[in-house]
Amino acid sequence: MKAEWNNQVIAESNDTIIVENNHYFPLQTVKREFLKPSSTHTTCPWKGLASYYTLDVDGKQNADAAWFYPQPKDAAAQIKDYVAFWKGVKITQ
Repeated sequence: MKAEWNNQVIAESNDTIIVENNHYFPLQTVKREFLKPSSTHTTCPWKGLASYYTLDVDGKQNADAAWFYPQPKDAAAQIKDYVAFWKGVKITQ
């Protein structure tokens, strides 16, 4: 699977985990040079507290377009150290 935005591959992996129709990519397969920490946080009742990244690619930013669970609840333990994308990030095979 590939995550693409602004004509760049942000992440690529054959080992994504699908949760609620979102592909979660292993952190080591994400190009971290495109990730900028965000102060945004949301809470999921069963996954826990989510943190976000803003994508910064070739001078364009996509605020809070990636999220992850630094310390997921037990029910979502499998997505620890994984990142998911939205807001126009294309996920393709």
